[in-house]
Amino acid sequence: MTEHPTSHEGRQPLAARPQERARPRQQEGPPGAAATAAIPGPSPVPNTTKGPVPNAVPNPVPGAVDAAGPAVDPQTLARREGDRLRFVGAATRRIARGIDLDEIVLGLCRASVPTFSDAILVYLRDPLPVGDERPATPFVLRLRRTDRLRLTDEDNDGGPEGERLRLPVAGSQAGLLPAADLCEIRAGGALAEVLRGVRPVFGDSAAARVALPELLGAGRTVPTGHRAILAPLRGRRRVIGAAVFLRGPERPPFEANDLLVAAQLATHTALGIDKAVLYGREAYIADELQRTMLPDSLPQPTGVRLASRYLPAAETARVGGDWYDAIPLPGSRVALVVGDVMGHSMTSAAIMGQLRTTAQTLAGLDLPPQEVLHHLDEQAQRLGSDRMATCLYAVYDPVAHRITIANAGHPPPVLLHLGGRAEVLRVPPGAPIGVGGVDFEAVELDAPAGATLLLYTDGLVESRLRDVWTGIEILRERLATTAQLTGPDHSPPLEALCDDVLDMLGPGDRDDDIALLAARFDGIAPSDVAYWFLEPEDAAPGRARRLARRALSRWGLDDLSDEVELLVSEVVTNAVRYAERPVTLRLLRTDILRCEVGDDAPQLPRQRRARETDEGGRGLFLVNRLARRWGATRLSTGKVVWFEMATR
Repeated sequence: MTEHPTSHEGRQPLAARPQERARPRQQEGPPGAAATAAIPGPSPVPNTTKGPVPNAVPNPVPGAVDAAGPAVDPQTLARREGDRLRFVGAATRRIARGIDLDEIVLGLCRASVPTFSDAILVYLRDPLPVGDERPATPFVLRLRRTDRLRLTDEDNDGGPEGERLRLPVAGSQAGLLPAADLCEIRAGGALAEVLRGVRPVFGDSAAARVALPELLGAGRTVPTGHRAILAPLRGRRRVIGAAVFLRGPERPPFEANDLLVAAQLATHTALGIDKAVLYGREAYIADELQRTMLPDSLPQPTGVRLASRYLPAAETARVGGDWYDAIPLPGSRVALVVGDVMGHSMTSAAIMGQLRTTAQTLAGLDLPPQEVLHHLDEQAQRLGSDRMATCLYAVYDPVAHRITIANAGHPPPVLLHLGGRAEVLRVPPGAPIGVGGVDFEAVELDAPAGATLLLYTDGLVESRLRDVWTGIEILRERLATTAQLTGPDHSPPLEALCDDVLDMLGPGDRDDDIALLAARFDGIAPSDVAYWFLEPEDAAPGRARRLARRALSRWGLDDLSDEVELLVSEVVTNAVRYAERPVTLRLLRTDILRCEVGDDAPQLPRQRRARETDEGGRGLFLVNRLARRWGATRLSTGKVVWFEMATR
């Protein structure tokens, strides 16, 4: 025997074998007479071919007398029982193949129509409860999907046969009897009682005759001559919906064993929906966790432009340990970080979040790159003996046009020069974070204006099909090819460059997460920088005002002189009050004007509202009111107080 085929939209349904047509079901009879009935086939449709229709599904009643008269023999009964079991097995396997909610509901519809019924309506709770959470009240069912037997144009020529199959459907096909989209379950009502009973019931039973109009909507019921089964969908803890199976008048009516089949289909569907909802919630939590661990947006520090990309290893493994970051530092510098924690799990993402937070804290202390990696290594050991990660930490100085890099077992960065030459930087590899007892070494390299530094995780260059160094060479060649397209005097657009780098991934190359951080070095020209040392004496504020006025006049920013002189005087006065060593004053002109005052006192200034009788304490209040932005950063040797002014 062959398995019963499942239906697809537009497919010619299979006709029941005429010689095995069963008699109508006996109402509320004892189960003995119909205990082993097989699954009935779809309604008979005109067959233009000669001979029997293959793979037909019988619908016998054990011990019944067919049209020829004699009783069905036990061998035939056993064969039909086998057909029923094979159909249930095939249908449940099809339902179980679905991963998300829509796939599971579609699997139920396609497995049922036309093999088991001519049409099906699937209602689900709105909203669907997740896990152990208490469902929202009131209890509302929403029509999630409908499916029905469809005939070919040739079959529809028969008129009455085509009308027989026009069953209740929703949407644009809701012609004769549209079902309601929403149904609110009344406490103590007939529908609530049927759902509470969990077991499927025949549509012509006393309870279903009242419950079905409540489910389908006011004034709607099963068309005359059609048979129905109302099957509650119960998940692990509660009823989450209902399914209505319908057969036309020319189809053999539902038998007692059809209730068992409907119960099997409903149970597998409900449990699958429960798991799909839980999976969806877990995927949402994983996405949110990964999103919050990575920066929402990159900063826009002076003298450098940034772009980034993150790709999970797969849709089913959305969280991992890859991260990137860009952290503004004092002196218009910026720290560029990329790291990779071993594994693809919530634990890896949590460890990544802790290491990223630690790196941000250490960057705020303005520690050298090798010291940052050393402290990250200590933090990883505190988290556990098996907490391993690789990390690359770089600090770019746009004024000096230099970059300092330290590496902890991470793939080396690639520097794309303005002329199109791509260079793999020679950086000491170091040991991964978490090994313990190792030293990290930093190197200082040139960072010419127009060059692009590419930091990445090993998922970009390593896979089952190639080793890491082969992937790095492919990446280098890809960058050089892309740069040649834009010419020797222009750097490729940063966002387009990131997309082009990801396009190098072919089939089988996505074995790991990918984090990508690209930095375009614009730098700050020496002519746009003014730098002085001021002795910590009473005359320092006056000298600072004069120096600032001259620099602004040279840059053509005389209209800012009054405000800048006032703010420079206030900040320098505060620095001189506590400093013991010379105070630094630096002005930077880019699209904004930035002023930085550094001293050796570690205490950060705090804004406060001065009383009317106070002689001082209003300096930072003026800075806060007149500057576009201001702040203070603690250094290992003191602090820097800065403010910015708009130049346009």
